[in-house]
Amino acid sequence: MTVAQAVVEYLSQQYTVDTVGGVDYRERLIPGTFGIFGHGNVAGVGQALKQYQQQDPALMPYYQGRNEQAQVHQAVGYARHTRRRQTFAISTSIGPGSSNLLTGAALATANRLPVLLLPSDTFATRAADPVLQQLEQPYAYDITVNDAFRPLSKFFDRVNRPEQLFSAFHHGLRVLTDPAETGAVTISLPQDVQAEALDVPVEFLAEREWRIRRPDADDEDIARAAALIRAAKRPLIIAGGGVLYAYANEELAKFAELTGIPVGNTQAGVGVLPWDHRLSLGAVGSTGTTVANAIAAEADLIIGIGTRYEDFTTASRTAFQNPDVKFVNINVAPIDAYKHGTPLPIVADARKALAKLNAALGGYRVGADLEQKIAAGKKRWNATVDEAFDTRSTPLPAQNEIIGATNRAMDARDVVVCAAGSLPGDLHKMWRVQDPFGYHVEYAYSCMGYEIPGGLGVKRAAIAEAARTTAAGGPGDQVRDVVVMVGDGSYLMMHTELVTAVAERIKLIVVLIQNHGYASIGSLSESLGSQRFGTRYRTLNEEQHSFDDGGTLPVDLALNAESLGVKVIRIEPGEKVIAELEQAIRDAKAAPENSGPVLIHVESDPLLDAPSSEAWWDVPVSQVSELDSTKQAFQTYVDHKSRQRKLLG
Repeated sequence: MTVAQAVVEYLSQQYTVDTVGGVDYRERLIPGTFGIFGHGNVAGVGQALKQYQQQDPALMPYYQGRNEQAQVHQAVGYARHTRRRQTFAISTSIGPGSSNLLTGAALATANRLPVLLLPSDTFATRAADPVLQQLEQPYAYDITVNDAFRPLSKFFDRVNRPEQLFSAFHHGLRVLTDPAETGAVTISLPQDVQAEALDVPVEFLAEREWRIRRPDADDEDIARAAALIRAAKRPLIIAGGGVLYAYANEELAKFAELTGIPVGNTQAGVGVLPWDHRLSLGAVGSTGTTVANAIAAEADLIIGIGTRYEDFTTASRTAFQNPDVKFVNINVAPIDAYKHGTPLPIVADARKALAKLNAALGGYRVGADLEQKIAAGKKRWNATVDEAFDTRSTPLPAQNEIIGATNRAMDARDVVVCAAGSLPGDLHKMWRVQDPFGYHVEYAYSCMGYEIPGGLGVKRAAIAEAARTTAAGGPGDQVRDVVVMVGDGSYLMMHTELVTAVAERIKLIVVLIQNHGYASIGSLSESLGSQRFGTRYRTLNEEQHSFDDGGTLPVDLALNAESLGVKVIRIEPGEKVIAELEQAIRDAKAAPENSGPVLIHVESDPLLDAPSSEAWWDVPVSQVSELDSTKQAFQTYVDHKSRQRKLLG
């Protein structure tokens, strides 16, 4: 068989095995392959996929996509919803086909989510040299476009000879299934090698199981952590995505309820507790709730569980103002467990570590004064969000109202998807989540354009989830609805996968918020004294060469979506806009599962902000300027900078 045929058959036989709560799970690691074909892979992976499609369609299903980067986003969305047990492979041609994967690779690695990238490469033999789309470097002729993947991948290899196939994929899948090391795994396949024949050992093509590592916590570490917790007066849990990937929700709830320690969550950690749990403070940090940030400011012990402490989480290291604050970090990845100079890194699975802590902390509970402060702070914040949701601005609503309407119209098990712009911050602080799978915001890379392909990947996973439940005798006909919230800026970056949803008749609901520009960066620019420069979608004023003051562009994104075959519901500005938006989402949800995508178009006022988090984010301001607005912004920056801490232990 050819190298490409061996790759396809090998991947079809790979399974992840996981044990959670005494229940064993066995899933296909690679349930399908995306591909856009060109002269790098059409005769290799393309031929292999076609051959197996004719012989055995279930062996390795092929999925179309309209953009290579978007295909990675679909795989990442799928991987997150399946809690990193499954992902897709992506095959591309050489040159631009391969380099189109780079943004997706960075996103996957930043989010610690698995994806298998199979970019084609130039001839290993150099028989035809240089080939079309080959990048030539006079100082190193062995460099190709695919070398750009090295710093963006958690694993990189190039199969220059057929015999290298075996070790490349064995080590690549080891990384792909490692919860501490996972991310983009890139295996470069030269186009001539893909089509070359070799004798493949039967053992290579046999079924293989990759057990998800769930390392236990060291007993001595648990004892030391329990002692630190018992000595704390104002402890705070910061829960990240690692809690969800470890299926540690129930143990976290037990831990909080046993001790009374409140829980703040990162973007990736939304859903670790329901929003109305009495110990859930909601979002923490730059886009956090006021109650979470008030508790964080006084905390003398931070118990970080499954978080990488991004600068939004720590409010650029201004969130924790207690001079005696200490950190206990529980994380399966050592790089995160050791952050902020913690004296006690616990490198372990979050669920197993929490189970041991629950057993070690019998009898400990925080003081009643902290619990009272939590209750009062939650009450104030909930009232603030209620007001933001119900402002009823007319004729153009605030984004807050659109979020509130969407939240009310969705069921508890539905999934909201977002990635970039002002929406992620507003969703983080205000979205009222009930289900641990109900919130999917890609914020480690915050990639404009992720929303629609990422949401499509989530929907694929939800469909597969329902099918598995049906096979097991459960209510599998209840497929989660997936609602993508996206601004016009991100929509214009990458909306092509709407065509994929049309082709496969996948019901994806898209709420497109039209605000005629970049609302998030516009607000940031204004706060930094740059007066929303370059953030409005306007016609060019040639005299000033400015896009800031011209007329609004005559762009009709609803008509654009209709031209792609999408059903579109337009919400016209006016007094009934919020009620009509809610009804439109409910109508879209009521459509059959195989009815295709629905896009709901609504305009908003980008100048109406969400409630303040009373926190900071470090974005430098020009120290010297002729603009008064910049001078004022710099003084504010200096004031905030004075509160920044090193957090070295």
